[in-house]
Amino acid sequence: MEQMKIKDIIKISSPSIILASLCCLAPIVLVLLGVSTVSAAAALTNVLDGQFLWLFILIGIVTLILSLVLYFRKKGICTLDQAKREKNKIINTILIVSITSVIGFYLFFYVFLAEIGKVLKIWQ
Repeated sequence: MEQMKIKDIIKISSPSIILASLCCLAPIVLVLLGVSTVSAAAALTNVLDGQFLWLFILIGIVTLILSLVLYFRKKGICTLDQAKREKNKIINTILIVSITSVIGFYLFFYVFLAEIGKVLKIWQ
């Protein structure tokens, strides 16, 4: 298995970051598309972000695990024997992608989406 590229890290972690952030991303997209009013989006955000944030984070974690499995399968690690031989690379990849996903989630969710929500006056 060759060295992991930044492009691979982004491809693996991006779906999980986006899915975990959907509780606040969906109302913003609805307002930008003109499908929802700001007040309806704010109410939807309160419900999704308040009561169901744990569910979105769980969906993001499951997506990250599936992305890692698909990545390793694509790289030819399909059996337990191959996984044992590539143990260090697998552990390193999981750590790098997990750390990148957590940092990416916090930046996307608490910085990017928060600022867009403030600009659109969805939340204060």
